[in-house]
Order: sequence, then structure tokens, then C-alpha cells
Amino acid sequence: MGNKLTGKVAVITGGTTGIGLAAAKTFASEGAFVYITGRRQAELNAAVAAIGQNAQGLRADSTKLDELDKLYDLVRTQHGRVDVLYANAGGGEMLPLGAITEEHFDQTFERNVKGVVFTVQKALPLLEKATHGASVILAGSTTSVKGTANFSIYSATKAAVRNLARSWVLDLKGRAIRINTLSPGPIHTPGLVELAGPEAAQQQGLLDYLTAQVPIGRIGQPDDIARAALFLASDDSSFITGIELFADGGIAQV
Repeated sequence: MGNKLTGKVAVITGGTTGIGLAAAKTFASEGAFVYITGRRQAELNAAVAAIGQNAQGLRADSTKLDELDKLYDLVRTQHGRVDVLYANAGGGEMLPLGAITEEHFDQTFERNVKGVVFTVQKALPLLEKATHGASVILAGSTTSVKGTANFSIYSATKAAVRNLARSWVLDLKGRAIRINTLSPGPIHTPGLVELAGPEAAQQQGLLDYLTAQVPIGRIGQPDDIARAALFLASDDSSFITGIELFADGGIAQV
């Protein structure tokens, strides 16, 4: 166990699997008390058990503002502040131009943009009470700067998230709240492999294809992103705000 986040209070939305869960485990191991959210109670309970005693889960959907209110009411009652907020909840599906539906468009922007906007906005009163300044991490993606077949709507939401960070650092000038975007490349998570469908062979084919595209020669793991998130969450990045940190094995850099 380290001490980079000792005494800090962290909130991670979408913390039951993949990157969110890895970040929650890392933050807790570094001394933070971690609140996580998820939409399914069984998975939420399992995640809290995996993180350990310095964690609490709340069933919440980041697209539902009343559920965000319940989350922050809980944090306010128990700790009175948020030192680290990782707006990680989101996701998307693949559809090519010509097959995009209104439902697909609305759901993807609701999850990845609306959810992020109100996750951060509703946290502001608690972020302003952070002990030594607060850190907000937004979940970006290399798709925001790369063309990706069949993934245009998801990619557009991540481009929007990147600009939210740029604009919000100006809105919050002088308020000791840092906002940065953390953009993973291909990471071996359930959400990634499920893009290929339910067949194991198709999923492996997607992983093999992506591995061949990554200059570092492998698919990323959730812990790779969790360690990058730890840097942005900790005082090691106290003079860093408004950036996009790519943890992508080089895929969007060449």
C-alpha cells in the first residue's frame, strides 16, 4: 500500500468493472476512501468487496440527475468533500453511417456527455471543499482524435469530453480544481471485447487486430490506466490542468 492519496476522498462513477474498478482498487491502496457507482447491485457489491474496507458503493446511473444528487448527499453526509472525481461511467456501441438510429445517438451522448456534465457540475460544492485542491479526471479516448470505422457517434462524444475539460478549466479559474482528460487506447475490458459480439472467436479476432495496431506491441490492461489516473489524482500533478493524457501504447501518437 502506498500513500499518494492518504486521507483523500475519491468518487469514481462506473466503478464496478474494467478501468473504473482498477482505478478504485489503486486509489484505495494508496490511502483514499473511495465511493463507486454502478447500475447493477450484484456487480456493485462484488466490486466493493474486491476493493476492501476503504470503499462504499451506491447504485446510481450518471444520466439520472436525482441519482447523482443521492450520491453527493451521501458523500456530503459522511465526508463533507470530494478530493478526487473520476467521471468514468459511459460506453457505446458500433454502428456505421447509414445505420445510425436516433436512439443510438441519444443514448450515447446521454451516457458520455450529459452524464459527465452533471457528474462534475453537481460535485462542485464538494470539490471546492477539498483539503489541498481537487482533481477531476474525465474519461476520454483515442477515438476522439482518430477516425474509427463504425464508431463515429461514440468518437464524437469523446471529442466533446475533451473540449469540456478545456473550457471548464477557464470556468473554474482560481478555484483550485484541476480538470484533466485521461484517454486510453485499446484496453482489455468487458466493454471492449463485447464490441465484437458474443462469439469468443470474434472477440479474439478484435483483440488480435488491435494488438497489431499498438506500437508498444500489446493491448493495455485496466491497471495501466489506473496508474495514469493515480498520477492525475495525486499531488504529483498539482500543476497540471486542462491536458489530455494519452495512455494508449502509442496508437494515437504515430
